[in-house]
Amino acid sequence: MSSNKERDDFYKNLKVKLAETAEWPSEYLYKFIVPSSNEKIAEVENIFDNMGAVITTKESSKGTYTSVSVSVKMKSPEAVIEKYIKVGEKVDGVISL
Repeated sequence: MSSNKERDDFYKNLKVKLAETAEWPSEYLYKFIVPSSNEKIAEVENIFDNMGAVITTKESSKGTYTSVSVSVKMKSPEAVIEKYIKVGEKVDGVISL
């Protein structure tokens, strides 16, 4: 995202949509694309450590990127957004879907 305002607006809209479409606590599926390296994948996994998350990975056909899916029970829309922000800050080159 190109600016903090755009990022803030995105998360504000996401929070409203999450609140309207699910009862909390609820299972949430995160999807991330990271450069294929064990270190990057481990960084994402560590953010969800000790939460009972089910994490699956799939490498791209050329092996350049890895899709990381994280299914985890989250307490609230705010908690979902906190994890997106933490992954974005801690994992270089990550794309959040």
